[in-house]
Amino acid sequence: MSEIVRLALEEDIGAGDVTTRSCVPADRRARGRFLAREPLVLAGTSVLCEIYGAALTLRKQDGDACADNEVIAEVEDSARKLLECERVSLNFLQRLSGVATLARRFADAVAGTGCRVLDTRKTTPGLRVLEKEAAAAGGVTNHRQGLFDAILIKNNHIAAAGGVSEAIERARGAGLPIEIEVRTRVELDEALAAGADHLLLDNLTPAEAAEWIREIGGCAKVELSGGITLENVRSYAETGADFVSSGAITHSARAVDISFRLELV
Repeated sequence: MSEIVRLALEEDIGAGDVTTRSCVPADRRARGRFLAREPLVLAGTSVLCEIYGAALTLRKQDGDACADNEVIAEVEDSARKLLECERVSLNFLQRLSGVATLARRFADAVAGTGCRVLDTRKTTPGLRVLEKEAAAAGGVTNHRQGLFDAILIKNNHIAAAGGVSEAIERARGAGLPIEIEVRTRVELDEALAAGADHLLLDNLTPAEAAEWIREIGGCAKVELSGGITLENVRSYAETGADFVSSGAITHSARAVDISFRLELV
């Protein structure tokens, strides 16, 4: 069992579920069903598999659309175990399916533009791997997992390095993909002159972004970020950008409504 799931169960159960132990016989068995209570895109089934193992039967997979009242999964086991694990299972499933559902809405909003939506590192501490899996299940593209797998030179890095060209030249020695944020025309010209092949344009309007992208003329891949919402993401995608990124996919996703119904067997 992964550490994050183990810790979540330990946090909730502690020394034992006193309610369940006091009123449910130890030898009683039960069947539980996870039900979607609203239309959603599913994510988090790997957590259910970790918690319940072979006792679990999945009726839906990550990335599947679920209708209201549709069965997501069934599990048959000790009634005590089902009751002890109910809240942790739902917490993960509701949170991760919320991310996947919002991600699907972003992906659908840019369909046909040729632009891909990226997630960000604005994730719940400790849940990044799971939340990025959920974002991918919803149809967006994972950006870097952390500070270790790609170079993204942002404004504070540029200040600390001594300038755009200095930052790019120093970063080349790492042998990793390099992306650099530019916020002014001067920085844009300097980045292109230094041979930047992936640019992050931050906090531009769609009209400004379209103008800058015309000037870049395909010399570098372009990502747009800053203030991108579900309401305006298509306008940004139609500028000719290769990517748009939005932290909202993970930091502002609403937990969806999923219930657990138990019956004796």
